[in-house]
Amino acid sequence: MTLKLGMVTFDTTDATALAEWWAKVVGGTVNDSSGGWFVMVEVPDGLTLGFQKVADPSPGKNRLHLDMSGPNYTEELARITALGAKVVAEHKTEFGTWTVLEDPAGNQFCVGDASSW
Repeated sequence: MTLKLGMVTFDTTDATALAEWWAKVVGGTVNDSSGGWFVMVEVPDGLTLGFQKVADPSPGKNRLHLDMSGPNYTEELARITALGAKVVAEHKTEFGTWTVLEDPAGNQFCVGDASSW
């Protein structure tokens, strides 16, 4: 038997707001059948994102994060920052180019330039 990854879940103080933000970023649909306690973003042909309301999310750097890329690195960065993402760091190495960002709740994620891989 093999496990199948079904969802990546974020802890947050406002599951609905953060799910709505991520739905805009990844082009997903919000599914809130729990009244804001646990909200899912269903992504077409992708992994489901979960947002769980907690009183006090863990502070500090994520130990797990999302790595994403799109057809146009520069346009995607502009779109996501216009939605409210904060740029944390930019990296250009022999292995590729990527930007570390934070969502409105402070969760870090990366957007990579697939043409540099």
